[in-house]
Amino acid sequence: MGRPSALREAATEKRMHDQAVVAAAKRGPLQSLTERELEERTQPVTIYPWGAQRRVRAWVRFGPEPVRVDARIVRSTALAAEIEFKAAGRTYRCWVWGNAVQLDDLHD
Repeated sequence: MGRPSALREAATEKRMHDQAVVAAAKRGPLQSLTERELEERTQPVTIYPWGAQRRVRAWVRFGPEPVRVDARIVRSTALAAEIEFKAAGRTYRCWVWGNAVQLDDLHD
């Protein structure tokens, strides 16, 4: 069992993350790359099964508001990644540029 203080810190960090996402979501809709930007018709897409999805930290935008989220990579192309993240009981999914994503090796 982990240290009680570490568990409290993790719970506090999760609550702050959720609050940041909820606040940003009130400022506008979640932005996602377009089909044109993804070049879906010409670029191969890799689909990651549940067990192979990597944890990441990624920048997303709700309207004009940028927020960094803890997420999982669901699909990717050579230049972009589709990520999924949760906040306050809601699941979000969007495409972001690959350089907006950082692998979170601490949790894998």
